[in-house]
Amino acid sequence: SVNLSLVLTAGLPAVLLVLLALLFRVLGVFLSLLKTPLTRKERAFSAMAYLPKATVQAAIGGLPLAMGLPSGEIILTVAVVSIVLTAPLGAILVDRSYEKLLQKARK
Repeated sequence: SVNLSLVLTAGLPAVLLVLLALLFRVLGVFLSLLKTPLTRKERAFSAMAYLPKATVQAAIGGLPLAMGLPSGEIILTVAVVSIVLTAPLGAILVDRSYEKLLQKARK
């Protein structure tokens, strides 16, 4: 379980950390797709589709706490903040942009 008082304490720094990580994630996607035949629009869509971060955070976010690490609660809290911010953000961006950024494949 997440200590809700830590969410308020971590608040802005946690959000800024997640946003900074997302920036690096987007840059990584663009760099990894440089030598591909994808268009700019397709690359932008790929970057947006890669924004949601929930599976790994949910799977391992609580491990430091379970291991008894002193920073375990804050790590779990930041993992939850990450999930709460990125899952809806990615879903909304993908849902609202796919028609503008992607074309149907021709047979």
